[in-house]
Amino acid sequence: MHPIVHTIVVGIISYLVLIAIIRLSGKRTLSKWNAFDFVVTIALGSTLSTALVSTQVSLAQSITAFAVIVALQFVITFSSVRSRAVKNLIKSQPTLLLFQGQFRQEAMAQERVVEAEVRAAIRENGIADVERVHAVVLETDGTFSVIPDAGGSNSALQGVAGLSSHRA
Repeated sequence: MHPIVHTIVVGIISYLVLIAIIRLSGKRTLSKWNAFDFVVTIALGSTLSTALVSTQVSLAQSITAFAVIVALQFVITFSSVRSRAVKNLIKSQPTLLLFQGQFRQEAMAQERVVEAEVRAAIRENGIADVERVHAVVLETDGTFSVIPDAGGSNSALQGVAGLSSHRA
């Protein structure tokens, strides 16, 4: 088969199979990215790329590779829901960067976040005064959560690194 025809045929079939496999595997496969999700996405993209441009890799091998990657992702996420050790291995803990209007410099340095990034997240939430923010959390997917108002229990902050030393 001519290499261009191979790329077209294998590309169309691989793409459709990849979409079907992802749909069958559930929403978790395309969730917000933490490091683990990022690796899975890169592996799927690399496999698709190889299937498209390599005439030495069969369509069956490519489809098998897609299935193996998604199956491993399913097994790992399934296990992480049932095992704290697996969960801790693949997912980081959210980190408290600002609490009750005060920057937590040590946590920010550890996470390699500067005040300007936290201030930008606060502004994105329509808040003008840092001192009026109850908390800013660096989530496991790298996004910032801004909590403008203090609640009575801080229950949304449960499991966030750094909260225990700053109880209200």
